[in-house]
Amino acid sequence: MTQAATLTIVLSQMTQAVGDLAANADAMRAVRARHRGADLILYPELQLIGYPPEDLVLKPALAERAAAMLAGLAADTADGGPAMLVGSVERGEDGQLYNIVALLDGGRIAATRRKHELPNYGTFDEKRVFAPGPLPDVVEWRGVKLGLPICEDGWLPTVCAHLAGQGAELLISVNGSPYEIDKDDRRLTQVFASRVAETGLPLIFLNRTGGQDELVFDGCSFVLNGDGSAAHRLTDWEAEERVTRWVKGAAGWTCDAGAIADWEAHPADIYSAMILSLRDYVERNRFPGVVLGLSGGIDSAICAAIAADALGPDKVWCVMLPSRFTSRESLDDAAGCAAMIGCRLDTISIVPAVEAFDVMLEDSFADRDVDTTEENVQSRIRGVTLMALSNKFGPMLMTTGNKSEMSVGYATIYGDMAGGYNPLKDAYKTTVFAISKWRNAHVPRLSRNPVAPVMPGRIVTKPPSAELRPDQKDEDSLPPYEDLDRMLHMLVEEEAGVDDVVAKYGFDREAVARIERLLSIAEYKRRQAPPGVKLSTRNFGRDRRYPITHGFRTG
Repeated sequence: MTQAATLTIVLSQMTQAVGDLAANADAMRAVRARHRGADLILYPELQLIGYPPEDLVLKPALAERAAAMLAGLAADTADGGPAMLVGSVERGEDGQLYNIVALLDGGRIAATRRKHELPNYGTFDEKRVFAPGPLPDVVEWRGVKLGLPICEDGWLPTVCAHLAGQGAELLISVNGSPYEIDKDDRRLTQVFASRVAETGLPLIFLNRTGGQDELVFDGCSFVLNGDGSAAHRLTDWEAEERVTRWVKGAAGWTCDAGAIADWEAHPADIYSAMILSLRDYVERNRFPGVVLGLSGGIDSAICAAIAADALGPDKVWCVMLPSRFTSRESLDDAAGCAAMIGCRLDTISIVPAVEAFDVMLEDSFADRDVDTTEENVQSRIRGVTLMALSNKFGPMLMTTGNKSEMSVGYATIYGDMAGGYNPLKDAYKTTVFAISKWRNAHVPRLSRNPVAPVMPGRIVTKPPSAELRPDQKDEDSLPPYEDLDRMLHMLVEEEAGVDDVVAKYGFDREAVARIERLLSIAEYKRRQAPPGVKLSTRNFGRDRRYPITHGFRTG
């Protein structure tokens, strides 16, 4: 076969619809139609069925339909236009399911390769649903030897080294790589730069964009030449079709230089993750908008801003639910926040309902002092009220608790934890302060509400309070959030013990041991919490799966 001297390869950094094979196939066909002059079009990992499919992929009908849909896409390439590299699933002769890429060209499935390295950590549990393929052979296409490592195959050195040993001339790595803080830089400068340095081969890294339940994909695709230099960097967070042009020289294939996108720094990237994940969750689940309680505090204020940025302010309904402990300051701050964002604000007093519960429970509570029970009743009344509005009018109820509160159980189950999605679920309180200050000074690139600031400055500076009893402050019963979040980061993200935390920061040992205990006993609450976007390496849910009942403590 005569080898091509030049190639035009299109990177389709795109979103997906998990389980909607027809929609995904149509989207890929539309990309191909826009690039009829290309030689090859690349799509992200498992683009035909969506990623991660979780146990949906265990339904036999899905693999059957995927096979038929893949054959239809292959038939499209009989027109002499560009070939396509499509991620899908395949039922093997052994009855096992495999994660594959298929090269479609000339009206047929010219080659398939199965994923060898199956990630089984953090958010990933591919060994649950897929069988590992063998070390893949190179694919010879139009005289060019392609190495096709699928996602995790490129994150570890074995597969790429094997492909280089087989004579691969170009590595093409299609990915479904979810966002984590600092992961964009780690992919480029550490992981895949290492593959290029080890093999001396140019490499294409293609990722997807968009939200999928608790995961959000940030794109950040790139092309590295064999000398390690970046020829292309695609935009973060947004779909993009990048045309790359390749030339074969004495030293091998080289990609012509293209645009090098600037990827967002902190905390803009965190805010974009929250916008995109909420937008796709609400719109793909066909909610007409969202409703949330707006208390005058920083958590609900930034959630309202995120919702307006994600959906537009006309689809955000805020409700102030004052009790007799709600301050005039909070009422004014909630009103000011809603006005600055431009969203609807209603006020519904919970005082009548609280009084009714006092009467209902008077005899039962007659010999008991007032305590957190009465505080939690207020929170649950608010939750019931907001859920009633959601049920009656259709918007999804957003929850607004941050990771610091969720860690130590300072969120009321069936109260302020009730709802359908929480953009702050993986954001510590110090992160909430950081993104709030940033959003007040900036308009996010993804925003559908290009206004700033979005909340009164007093919301950011005043001491946080649940306002469930007179003169209440969060730090009455918790360490300052700067200290608390340092403790929690070590206990959660680093799996450190009490003594490790004390050794690093010099905190009082009893204080750290108490936080570890609160973290442990709140596990049952977190199991019942709504989903929320993953930001860190250890979010509550997919990453961190602890038993509810256990007796282990380090302090």
